[in-house]
Amino acid sequence: MKRIAIDTRPLRHGPFRRLWLGQGVSFIGFQVTAVAVPVQVYDMTKSSAWVGALGLVNLVPLIVFGLWGGAVADHMDRRRLLLVSSCVTWASTLLLLIQALAGLDSLGLIMTVVAVQSVGFAISSPTRSAIIPRLLDKSLVPAANTLNFTASQVGMLAGPLFAGVILAQFNYAAAYGLDAVLFTVGLYAAMRLPGIPPLGDVTGAPGLRSVFEGFRYLATQPVLLMSFVVDIIAMGVAMPRALFPELAETRFGGEGAVGWLFAAIAIGAVLGGLSSGWIGRIHRQGVALVAAIVVWGLAVVAAGLTHQLWLAVLLLAVGGAADLVSAVFRQTMLQTYAPDEMRGRLQGVFTVVVAGGPRLGDMRAGITASAAGATASWVGGGLACAVLVVIVALAVPALLRYDTRTAEGPVPTAG
Repeated sequence: MKRIAIDTRPLRHGPFRRLWLGQGVSFIGFQVTAVAVPVQVYDMTKSSAWVGALGLVNLVPLIVFGLWGGAVADHMDRRRLLLVSSCVTWASTLLLLIQALAGLDSLGLIMTVVAVQSVGFAISSPTRSAIIPRLLDKSLVPAANTLNFTASQVGMLAGPLFAGVILAQFNYAAAYGLDAVLFTVGLYAAMRLPGIPPLGDVTGAPGLRSVFEGFRYLATQPVLLMSFVVDIIAMGVAMPRALFPELAETRFGGEGAVGWLFAAIAIGAVLGGLSSGWIGRIHRQGVALVAAIVVWGLAVVAAGLTHQLWLAVLLLAVGGAADLVSAVFRQTMLQTYAPDEMRGRLQGVFTVVVAGGPRLGDMRAGITASAAGATASWVGGGLACAVLVVIVALAVPALLRYDTRTAEGPVPTAG
């Protein structure tokens, strides 16, 4: 069982344990909001295109502030930056609560608040990830990433299920209120962290030049670069999330189904995480990464073809397990391959890709559904993902050759 069950050794370290618990609890509320907002927008507009537009509203702040926030994380105390950015996210949740209590039903206001929320997330996420290698030994980083992704997926499972019940029995204000309460646990965890200033002397300022230095370094590392590319393909091309409200209503029976659809991917990811003891023993991580994304794409295809809710949930769960495996490999490759003075900037790129990819997928799915129908959008995206990731991997064989037993990250010349 020790070879199969999830590795919990990082939880013996107090600062990481508090950070992990705070992130896990607050993420449940974050996911309640992530379901409530698109459902509220669809309820107001009856349009999957507007639901997809939420992806664009999220994506622009993620790109700008994710890259800038990663650069700042390389130049200042990461604990302080995490605390400030988390407060921005919390404030945006309170604004969503206020608009729901007031019954404003303003699409423009919701879009604006979602953009502000995205700013806080874009800065806090790379900062939190860049903190982990400073709290733990390198050998524990893969296990820590698996714990983090599993906790996140628990949130993505519990959050949508809570959202389904809350939206069916109460209202949008109750959903946003729960998020605001749970987020206080994450704020407490950030306050309890030790100071994490930059290692060594810091030169320059966290501006555009610093961001470009991170991109220049990334351009010289084909393995890291391709790990980002294949994730964009997986999420930007195959993610069917924007279609869940429409298909829950037209195919699967209403609001009760939407919670299950939003939770399905997380169900598989949680089960995959709990049985992830084998991940740390995989050395050919590039091959494993590509294989996991192919499985994800094909599972999405199969789920889009079924008209039975339980089967759609099961197939999306298979895809979710594969997605967790790919996420752990990508994060571990980045955190162990990149040096600390570049880690914040590269984590910023990682955040843009990981969080922006699904939002790009939301926009793609919504627009495609408006033009060709929801089923064509869902199935076509999954099939394109499986084909494209194989083509890209064969075009850049360095990713397929990546082996942890021989890989050594070069030291950057600028920082």
